[in-house]
Amino acid sequence: MHHSSSESELARVLREELNRYSPGEKLPSSRALVERHRVSPVTVSRALAALAAEGLVVTRPGAGAFRAVPRAAVPAPGDTSWQEVALSADALAEGGGPRGADASGVLATLAVPPPGVIEFNGGYLPPALRPEHALSAALARAGRRPGAWDRPPMEGIEELRVWFAREIGGPGGGLSPSGVLITAGGQSALTTALRALAPQGSAVLLESPTYPGLLAAARASGLRPVPVPVDRDGVRPELLERAFAASGARVLVCQPLFQNPTGAVLHPERRARVLAAARAAGAFVIEDDFARWLAHDDAGALPPALAADDPDGVVVHVRSLTKITSPSLRVGALAARGPAFERLRAIQVVDSFFVPRPLQETALELISSPAWARHLRTVAAELRLRRAAMATALAAELPDVPLPHIPHGGYHLWLRLPEGSDPAAVAEAALRAGVALAPGAPYFAAEPPSPYLRLSFAPAAGVGEIGEGVRRLRTAWPA
Repeated sequence: MHHSSSESELARVLREELNRYSPGEKLPSSRALVERHRVSPVTVSRALAALAAEGLVVTRPGAGAFRAVPRAAVPAPGDTSWQEVALSADALAEGGGPRGADASGVLATLAVPPPGVIEFNGGYLPPALRPEHALSAALARAGRRPGAWDRPPMEGIEELRVWFAREIGGPGGGLSPSGVLITAGGQSALTTALRALAPQGSAVLLESPTYPGLLAAARASGLRPVPVPVDRDGVRPELLERAFAASGARVLVCQPLFQNPTGAVLHPERRARVLAAARAAGAFVIEDDFARWLAHDDAGALPPALAADDPDGVVVHVRSLTKITSPSLRVGALAARGPAFERLRAIQVVDSFFVPRPLQETALELISSPAWARHLRTVAAELRLRRAAMATALAAELPDVPLPHIPHGGYHLWLRLPEGSDPAAVAEAALRAGVALAPGAPYFAAEPPSPYLRLSFAPAAGVGEIGEGVRRLRTAWPA
């Protein structure tokens, strides 16, 4: 069980016990709570912080925690109905639809399940697999660096750009650090690239199925997603060529390595055809290389990034440290050649100025330490074990639901359900049985060709919890 579950349980118990104390009365000390509930001091601290955020307790450094004085009655809400007109007036004047972003597909993978529910819907490593000690040490060292709190260069600190250039361009040095822009994680980089490269209102080609966050970012940027089907060898070049010709799109977004959600790897023969199709259309390829550091230890040699084989600037590359480290280390990179780089830089400067220097310095300290290589090896071995555990459990518990493809990288399996199944209903029944998973519909820009579920084996506490989660899914299946 994750630490967050024990914190939530302790907060629930303390919440129920608050009526024993008068407003302003002191609660037991942290040490007493640790001994009484047999939890760690960190769990006590976080549980009290949760109650403080709810306004139920007040914490005073050096004095302890006290029951809060009841707040005054909340005033009646105002009338915000006028905003319905204000937020849609410009769209109606232009003959378009209402603006905004549909974040429902993203929230399905970001939402933390209730305590006791096994998480198969998430997209991040669990606390036990994160390099938390190494990150804490890196953060402490970064804070002591001279100028750590100064304004960084707009493009990012030089040493970090050099490292990303080497990682993306390969040992041959095919990418210059001057073509690397440090970003606030992968999602921010994708949004910046879409806004910089695709005119508002135009079509953008996306793999089908694809990551819901990409679909949401494209639509929020005023673009029209056009799906291009993917099979186990990646995006299909013959359909890609037709999509470019029919849509007039000037941007394709693809994940050539361990694609989300299918796990597909772009076949070597298709790599050249994808780049040729983009060149013929005068289009950019945004390469989202999110899973390169999530390869399993039986994956073998990985193909280079598309950007490493592209001297002409067709490929704009996205890479992030977030998935392999922590949800809160939102540091990534955009790599581009030619005038496109200046466009990307300008968009980011307007949006956010720059990525905070302490975060950049922390990332640099982490990837420069011996702990970085050890962490990559640990995650590669553990993800293989988790993948095998989930695939084995699915074969035993749900033999009539075969897996189309078992990838050797990434953190999820893409499960095709029998025709006529309702993935949303399955997900609801599974949640009632105590396991959270993601239905497949939000991964498609158009109507799904078949019913699917995405099951993530990364967030679980371990292989035992993965097996238990699949057993719970089996009990929910008839419903």
